[in-house]
Amino acid sequence: MSKPTLILELEQKQLKKDIPPFKVGDSIKIYSRIIEGNKERLQQFIGTVIARKGSGLSETITLYRVAFGGSIKRVFFLHSPRISKIERLSEGHVRRAKLNYLIGTSGKKSRVRRKHTSKARAALEASIPDQEPTQVPESQAPDNG
Repeated sequence: MSKPTLILELEQKQLKKDIPPFKVGDSIKIYSRIIEGNKERLQQFIGTVIARKGSGLSETITLYRVAFGGSIKRVFFLHSPRISKIERLSEGHVRRAKLNYLIGTSGKKSRVRRKHTSKARAALEASIPDQEPTQVPESQAPDNG
């Protein structure tokens, strides 16, 4: 059953346009607005995206992080007005759509392999100087008989 066109138009107006592209396995930083009394502040939450579900205005992401000996799993509405900014810190290389196996792990088990992006690869190649093959003079060349 599809939604009426009026509801779709209202949802389209409320969708955020400044969301960076990210996938499950990426590390992201979310700045959320916290209102305490009459004061408002931004709070950062850095974690690994372990799930992304839904679409449109009701799309959610689940972030997971281990900090100070405890683990935190937090669900955010992607298009919420409480979220002021999202930054992608690093890109992960995973082969699953949901990373629930990370919950309860620690150490090397809880790591997500990092994907080498083209920027990192270009920087790595730029730091290695090109070496041209050296020519050996004929007088010093080995005689293969």
